Amino acid sequence: MVRSADWSVEGDPVERDRPEEEPAVRAAEPALVAIDERLEVSTRWTSAVARGGKRALDVAGATFGLLLALPVLAAVALAVRLDSRGPVLYRHTRVGRNGREFRLLKFRTMVVEADQRLQELLDADPEMAEEWEVHRKLPHDPRVTRIGRRLRHLSLDEWPQLINVLRGHMSLVGPRPVMREELEKFGDVTPVVLSVRPGMTGLWAVSGRSDTNYDERVALEYRYVRDWSLREDLRIIVRTIPAMLSGHGAR
Repeated sequence: MVRSADWSVEGDPVERDRPEEEPAVRAAEPALVAIDERLEVSTRWTSAVARGGKRALDVAGATFGLLLALPVLAAVALAVRLDSRGPVLYRHTRVGRNGREFRLLKFRTMVVEADQRLQELLDADPEMAEEWEVHRKLPHDPRVTRIGRRLRHLSLDEWPQLINVLRGHMSLVGPRPVMREELEKFGDVTPVVLSVRPGMTGLWAVSGRSDTNYDERVALEYRYVRDWSLREDLRIIVRTIPAMLSGHGAR
């Protein structure tokens, strides 16, 4: 038997057992187009007008956001520089549209050489290793700096990704970008999730983020792409503001 997430019950992920010969995803919704013989997404993705509208929203929103937040970003950069040794920005390789890798930008929230320290922590603490395997984040990560914890709580560390949006690596709204080793967790829906630009925010990001498990994340990311519309993007952007201020699900 193979474990998978079922998206067929009112849009909520439910884990179930299925024989290997069953279709991996049920996508019987109207107005869908096949990605391959099993996976389908909204036909809106095939509309040049709709895709152009999404890109126009990205460029306008990212430009406005950078101009509006420039004083805050400058203050955050100074705080990061004064708080701990290391660069202001952190660049990490993530997988983007069609599997192309790009360098994701964030304000640095961890100590220098955090990646090396992570492996040491996981080797020394089995419970921490299990938490990392499930969520790809740690609830009380000792690598996070004092100012970094505050930036994460308000998601201010993500704001440099507006530059990624302007460069065309990302969208304002979409599935959150992942590392290549995480793709195996997406299983059969990987082609769907990678068919669009990753987003600064998204359906999963406003639905609890780290308070959800990874199967629930995969279901939400898939559902966003499957049912995408510009109206839904605007709804998610509006929902992002209170989610940022409350820090719900942030780690």
